[in-house]
Amino acid sequence: MTVGKRRRQPSLAQLRAFAAVAEHLHFRDAAAATGVSQPALSGAVSALEETLGVTLLERTTRRVLLSPAGERLAVRAKAVLEEIGALMEEADALRAPFTGALRLGVIPTVAPYLLPTVLRLVHDRYPHLDLQVHEEQTANLLDGLAGGRLDLLLLAVPLGVPGVTELPLFDEDFVLVTPLGHPLGGREGIPRAALRELNLLLLDEGHCLRDQALDICREAGRAGVPATTTAAGLSTLVQLVAGGLGTTLLPRTAVRVETARSAQLLTGSFADPAPTRRIALAMRTGAARADEYEELASALRGSMRDLPVRTVA
Repeated sequence: MTVGKRRRQPSLAQLRAFAAVAEHLHFRDAAAATGVSQPALSGAVSALEETLGVTLLERTTRRVLLSPAGERLAVRAKAVLEEIGALMEEADALRAPFTGALRLGVIPTVAPYLLPTVLRLVHDRYPHLDLQVHEEQTANLLDGLAGGRLDLLLLAVPLGVPGVTELPLFDEDFVLVTPLGHPLGGREGIPRAALRELNLLLLDEGHCLRDQALDICREAGRAGVPATTTAAGLSTLVQLVAGGLGTTLLPRTAVRVETARSAQLLTGSFADPAPTRRIALAMRTGAARADEYEELASALRGSMRDLPVRTVA
């Protein structure tokens, strides 16, 4: 079996020279436009003709004309050079930090309460960053991160997932939400042991906040929580409490938004150490943009100091 001789390919310099001549139809003007000498320009076009095996120009003493082949290939040369320019611009953008798309996954029990802070920070500090937000439960977010569908996650940790690096942002306390008239409503210093006797309402399966609430109950000495009534989101959960169906636990960042929906609610705080959750950014270990993500985490810690949380250094 014989292998055909590999054809030479035109250089970018040859294509630029030909495109300039095709545009100006004058060697001197084309040379001035490209910043090379006229002999060098002419030599580049001749070399391109030799490489392609076609005549591109009809040269006379008075003017330069494109041959039929030259007219067709001039369009191609211009398109190639435009694509090369676009490639270089894209590479420049990728080299610049906080540009291009950033696909951020957020859990539902974080998104409504923290996204305003995140979006304001990105708008003010990183105006060239194309932030794309996806709200999903933790398992789906981790699948998206592992598969490359998502770049960065904002969620509760620890995850304990190999290949995922966590960038802690803050810790926040849980508060007890009760209906009006409940004996623990509005109290401070509530002992965790009180959770053993409460009719506690939880989110549906799949929400990490449900698992955290169950962990808190176990730490308080409660074996489990009967799933007689559950909700798909915190807003519904709080409305069930307002209707007198039970009590629930809310992360402190959600309290202002959710309890403002009803005048039939009270909140109580736990005695120290209060049950808490930690919120972090999560990225693939060794991510190409790891430095950017770490800088973003630091900026977020600073912007979240006005929230009812304790930022993590």
